[in-house]
Amino acid sequence: MEPLFISTLLVAVAEIGDKTQLLALVLATRFRAPWQILAGITLATLANHALAALVGQMAAELVSEQMLRWMLVASFLGMAAWVLVPDRLDDGEKVKKSRAGPFLAATLTFFLVEMGDKTQIATVALGARFEALELVILGTTLGMLAANAPVVMMGHLLADRLPLKTIRAIAALLFLLLGLWVALFGL
Repeated sequence: MEPLFISTLLVAVAEIGDKTQLLALVLATRFRAPWQILAGITLATLANHALAALVGQMAAELVSEQMLRWMLVASFLGMAAWVLVPDRLDDGEKVKKSRAGPFLAATLTFFLVEMGDKTQIATVALGARFEALELVILGTTLGMLAANAPVVMMGHLLADRLPLKTIRAIAALLFLLLGLWVALFGL
């Protein structure tokens, strides 16, 4: 159960203020179809994070345990720094009016915007760290939904009230602690 708990917690906290969370807000205000948007986010996250966790697992098989340990330490410490930087949607990433509908728009845009995102990188590291890929994928997906479901359901009302600096600091601290844990106690 450790992979499920750690994956859920890390991704939920790292997702706060992330560009995919901003995308969820844009989709919610544009389409006003929360259940279809959440279904799209779920499918996109399952697909994206399954690939990411698999890449992490393959990387773990290709490198020595000692090398993997220090790659994970570097990854988690890098995530600690990266999570402190607020995200925003770039002009090229704005959701354009779509005839595809809220489900397809959410699925496609979420999958693409998640590429190279900090939660995807965290999923790669978690896939390398834990053998139970199903629990990592389930956990990262639950974490993504835990962070994005309130945004989708409550839209713009919630966005103005989140203490993003505090949440980013907590997320950075969690990644720092995880990196130190791996450095001191190993995998």
